[in-house]
Amino acid sequence: MANTLLSLRPLGSTGLFISPLCIGAAPLGDMPETFQYSTSEEQALVTLRTAFESPINFLDTAAAYGEGESERRIGKAIQANGGLPTGYVLATKADRDLKTGDFSGEQIKRSIEGSLERLGLDRLQFVYIHDPEHTTFENVMGSGGPLEVLQKFQEQGVIDHIGISGGPIDMLIRYVETGAFSAVETHNRYTLLNRAADPLLDVASRMGVAVINAAPYGSGILAKGPDAYARYAYSEAPPLVLERARSFAKVCREFDVPLAAAALQFSLRDPRIVSTVVGLSKPERIAQTLELANYPIAPELWPALAAFGYDMEDPEEHRFA
Repeated sequence: MANTLLSLRPLGSTGLFISPLCIGAAPLGDMPETFQYSTSEEQALVTLRTAFESPINFLDTAAAYGEGESERRIGKAIQANGGLPTGYVLATKADRDLKTGDFSGEQIKRSIEGSLERLGLDRLQFVYIHDPEHTTFENVMGSGGPLEVLQKFQEQGVIDHIGISGGPIDMLIRYVETGAFSAVETHNRYTLLNRAADPLLDVASRMGVAVINAAPYGSGILAKGPDAYARYAYSEAPPLVLERARSFAKVCREFDVPLAAAALQFSLRDPRIVSTVVGLSKPERIAQTLELANYPIAPELWPALAAFGYDMEDPEEHRFA
């Protein structure tokens, strides 16, 4: 797998080529309320420098991560590097106003202008509309709405490509089916524990829309193990999820495979997924992630894990309730 891991894949129809692994930069924005730990600026910058030197050429952030702190730190790393490394792909996300909930076209314009400033760039290679579950389909797609604003930026050469990134799967399918987006990003919904995104993966691959799968560890429980980190999809893990994760951990021990390697490769081995986003906050995690991606796994492990079943429900259904 070592060589395949380093071979770049087309990001849908964009003409961009990305590594099957993507570095998720949310934790670099210092978001202790989401991740239960802090990340200093110094640590974030060393991590980014290491990322720029690694075989991973894809970095994922958002205007909202750490209220802009993730982008600010990435901007500093880009400046210190004298620009983005050759062939590197940076994706960010246009966000609603987190304080007021404003998801208007005007707000999306402000979001893009803020991203350009924080990143120190004059153009953005890839921009997702972020978490459209917080508004309506009609608003996003309508006249003067978020999509139209991004398309205007595209016409001006400020944005190269537009994607959609969010939670609820039926909603994402509806957006993908419009044909307006070159990539769709899903999170926490295609893991060893949950396959809610399965129908989305089918629709997107049929339409030639790239699927980016984020949070393959269910936001940590499958990386650190359920006894070390009993949180799932950014909340306390329900008993059934904990029990299933413990069963996975036990089977992985029997096969002498780290649970994190199985969780990561579950996503990497799916041909419908172009790249898998792993949130990283320490420089050493980059080499560790490459190691997990290359860890030898006997084919018999997959049916042994599948025997414990998985969820098809939305893991974040009650998160914002």
